[in-house]
Amino acid sequence: MKIALAQINTTVGDFAGNGEKISAAYRRGIDAGAELVIFPELATCGYPPRDLLTKPHFVQANLDLVQQLAEQTGECGMLLGFVERNERRPGRGLSNSVALLHRGKIEAVRAKTLLPTYDVFDEDRYFDAAAGNRPVEFKTSSLGLTVCEDLWNDEDFWQDGRRYADNPGLELARGGADLIINCSASPWHLGKNRLRRDMLASFTRKAGRPLVYCNLVGGNDELVFDGGSLVFNSAGELIAAGKVFEEDFLLVDTDGATVETTEESSDEEKIYSALVLGVRDYLNKCDFRSALLGLSGGIDSALTAVISVDALGRENVRGVAMPSEYSSAGSRADARALAKNLGIQFDEIPIQPSFNTIRQQLESIFAGRPDDTTEENMQARLRGVTLMAMSNKLGSLLLTTGNKSELAVGYCTLYGDMCGGLAVLSDVPKTMVYRIARWLNRNGELIPVDSITKPPSAELRPDQKDQDSLPPYDILDAILEEYVVNCRSVDEIVAQGFAAEVVQRIVRLIDINEYKRRQAAPGLKITTKAFGVGRRMPIAQRFRNSSKS
Repeated sequence: MKIALAQINTTVGDFAGNGEKISAAYRRGIDAGAELVIFPELATCGYPPRDLLTKPHFVQANLDLVQQLAEQTGECGMLLGFVERNERRPGRGLSNSVALLHRGKIEAVRAKTLLPTYDVFDEDRYFDAAAGNRPVEFKTSSLGLTVCEDLWNDEDFWQDGRRYADNPGLELARGGADLIINCSASPWHLGKNRLRRDMLASFTRKAGRPLVYCNLVGGNDELVFDGGSLVFNSAGELIAAGKVFEEDFLLVDTDGATVETTEESSDEEKIYSALVLGVRDYLNKCDFRSALLGLSGGIDSALTAVISVDALGRENVRGVAMPSEYSSAGSRADARALAKNLGIQFDEIPIQPSFNTIRQQLESIFAGRPDDTTEENMQARLRGVTLMAMSNKLGSLLLTTGNKSELAVGYCTLYGDMCGGLAVLSDVPKTMVYRIARWLNRNGELIPVDSITKPPSAELRPDQKDQDSLPPYDILDAILEEYVVNCRSVDEIVAQGFAAEVVQRIVRLIDINEYKRRQAAPGLKITTKAFGVGRRMPIAQRFRNSSKS
């Protein structure tokens, strides 16, 4: 069968815009001679719609769009994801479904069987699982229609990692389907491309049927979808692959020749591409046209600025340096050099006069007490006030620049450097920030070399260095990975060779700073476990991971 895969970038709730994309891709498929054009999961309403699904008029708008699209179809079929009403009781009243549209009508509907509730997913909150699934006859083929998670449960691939009892894709193959199709909205994290390809190839070899996998692309809130649609023949050999981190249109014959597997890009390039896409879509889909950020001369703000320029264009990014008496001449020079390299508007607004004024106002109250983090936080908050004022007046979204390592241990200031509408690097560990910066400079100095080589510092007191308060970032990030991502206990981490007192201190900092993370701006997810929507820890709790018990 000649099939077109429309790997589109949808916006949640933009029924007119999503409908236009779907219609345009369908017409393109007709012109190319396709027999069927396939779209991603929930293509009508965008993914994830979350509690918009509790609004009946939202669901109805999605159903109206399906009917409108059905009326546009002729001999070429259309397969797309949508929200179906479900009258079964007891139940939630909705299904995550796909509709086969053909010759002006809705010819068949199939619902998603496996509803993920782990990590960032919460589909059981809204949808009912399919009561069953069977192949759909279309022209001369028998199609097995599945939705995303339905192919993520093969017992031979996952073995001990299975989450469900059923394998819907395999059941469809055994039930007579001669082609398996999967409409997907699978969010990206580092390592996901290889995982998907290996998993789907393994499934296809076991099922003995060709597989067409069409994945969503684009950023929606914290999630970034990479596309990377795939088509396999019945032997599990790849015959087509979509682009990653951009829209694509693939025309394939399920009996087509295999393609060579291209060498994957580096981790640094993939993360960078994901962040650029995430920033671009977050601003555009929230109706912002420009961004601003504080430029300290450090590595984090430098990387955030480069990403922003790639995402929005240099004319839409503004950098602001806000030096105090503790800001080094080198850091001020690095901030100016970065702005010049990027060609962005640059302002320097010293906070020292404001800092002196506030210190004077509080002098009698603070009398007899030495300077401590209070004065450091005052500087950070003055910067936050300055940037938020500019954001309000200029209509630009303020981007925060802190990284995952800092957010983990609370090395950031509420209502200070945490101010902003999007935390670009909040899921990027500090060691990876350095790796990406060096990768960006591979063909010449974009980020000033001193920003990369100098010891990191918040510059909020004389001669301050991050390592005054924290262990080296390679050690911190390794502990962070084991504790937050792999859920290891203190004893298990110490057994790997880390100093017990260091592990205990870092774990304690991670635990007690949950209240800060709860108030942080949304961040872009690029690892398997990000702070934010996929990690739901209580703030008021006393569990400590300090012993084997």
